[in-house]
Amino acid sequence: MKLLPLLLMGIIVLNSCEGELDNLGSQLVEGADGFDKAYSLIAYNVNNEDVQKVVTSQYDSVRIGAFTEPVFGGQKVSYITQLRLNTYNPDFGKNPVIDSVVLTLKPRYETATDSIKTTTNEDYVYPDGQVAAKKVVTTYPVRKYGKYKIGNNVTPLTIKVHEVLDFLGSPSDSIDTNKTFTLNTEKVLGSKSFNGTVNSVVITKDSDASEILKRDVSFRMKLDSAFFQNKIIAKQGNQVLKDAASFIRYFRGLSISVEENDGYLFSMAPNDAGITIYYKNDVTATDGTVTRTKQETALSLGSSNVHLSQVVYDRAGTNYFNAVNPAVKYSELKKNPGMNVNPAEKIYMQGMGGSSIGIRIPQGTIDLLKQKFQNEKVAIVSAKIRLYNDIESWDNKYKKPSNLLVQEMIKDTVRFLPDMTALSSAGYSLVRTANLSTKNAYYDIGVTATLKDIVEKNKNAHDLVINVGSYLSDASTGTLLGQDYNDRPYNPFRIVLKGTDINKIGQEITNSEFVQLRILYTKK
Repeated sequence: MKLLPLLLMGIIVLNSCEGELDNLGSQLVEGADGFDKAYSLIAYNVNNEDVQKVVTSQYDSVRIGAFTEPVFGGQKVSYITQLRLNTYNPDFGKNPVIDSVVLTLKPRYETATDSIKTTTNEDYVYPDGQVAAKKVVTTYPVRKYGKYKIGNNVTPLTIKVHEVLDFLGSPSDSIDTNKTFTLNTEKVLGSKSFNGTVNSVVITKDSDASEILKRDVSFRMKLDSAFFQNKIIAKQGNQVLKDAASFIRYFRGLSISVEENDGYLFSMAPNDAGITIYYKNDVTATDGTVTRTKQETALSLGSSNVHLSQVVYDRAGTNYFNAVNPAVKYSELKKNPGMNVNPAEKIYMQGMGGSSIGIRIPQGTIDLLKQKFQNEKVAIVSAKIRLYNDIESWDNKYKKPSNLLVQEMIKDTVRFLPDMTALSSAGYSLVRTANLSTKNAYYDIGVTATLKDIVEKNKNAHDLVINVGSYLSDASTGTLLGQDYNDRPYNPFRIVLKGTDINKIGQEITNSEFVQLRILYTKK
């Protein structure tokens, strides 16, 4: 009896090494007074009003694109960013004139060998000096969420760049992901078709195989030279170029978006983007000879800038709209975590400001388990909430979310579940998945420590709010940064799950795919 608590904790820790939670503790249950029970739960939709408030410095990824499907509707995502001079109060020399301005984006791409295509031109002539050379272009498909093809045709996207006319503030500021920004729509700074691939380029001389050019994997597009000539070069010596504070209020930002309303979303690290201005100026030699000389300068789109994914939805007429609009709002639930909620037979989760789901253990189930603990001396070996994919609503080829975020709804408090804080050092995995590549997918959320606190320590029960997403961790230590540090602002995944069996709330259930609390317990 004295060793039992340690034994139970050991079993819970071993859970992190088990491939399937249902097998956990089977050694104790078989041949003993062991029980494996499932109880119906209250599941409800939580309306996030298609918005998140995000500190922009937390963005380590952004999305660009457009995607429409019948359940959740249309989604269009633009990349909004500030930009800064690499050097302030720049000297562009005498008579500087821009040759070209190039925007470089580095979308994340697939690296599997069978997806890479290499093209070699042995007879290439490098135009600067007409040098005989070899050109090798390696092409990679970008990672996509959505439709790579519409019908039998590859889906092209038209990437467009506009000037942002609103001041974006500081990277430490919070911005709503559905915030609207005023753009200069009369002037398109750049437009280019994007076929969903990115390239690396290596050019070597035929004579000695030395490299003339090496360009990392990227997507490059030209921007309007005349605009940047007037906006940057012509302002040489002006106060607007003399310091960062003046510059970001003068040239306030860029919007990078797609023209289409359907296709796919792709991601990139915002700090990898940049703009290079190529220009020529007059250089006078000691003998008085004037030569037009190539020069370049850069505009930084890196971490010192505000940047975010701006998301616009079109929900009209969808099942999602009809289910989520009557649902409780997260802002209201945060103020009153125990408020009345409406159980739903279908529950919807979507990243990037889309809906969450709420889970509540019925009071009758809690009372029943407490009675068993007090009167029958049962000990909870493991507990999990199981969520099944709703086959009727979500039977498609879109990739399902592989990670979930779980928050206890405690007023004015944001924290991890006790299961994460107690067992994180043991490599504990809060969420386990099964069959994600099929329509029979399901998710198990470990709540053993949480339920034991409620049943055995008489602590208060709290609703759980569950979102699509992954927690962010410290790059050097691997430690989770906190409940609010996650990839929800740019996570594109969504799923429809089976909700509550309205006729069996709080009852023991068998062979059911409705949301359920599954408990393995034994008697002392």
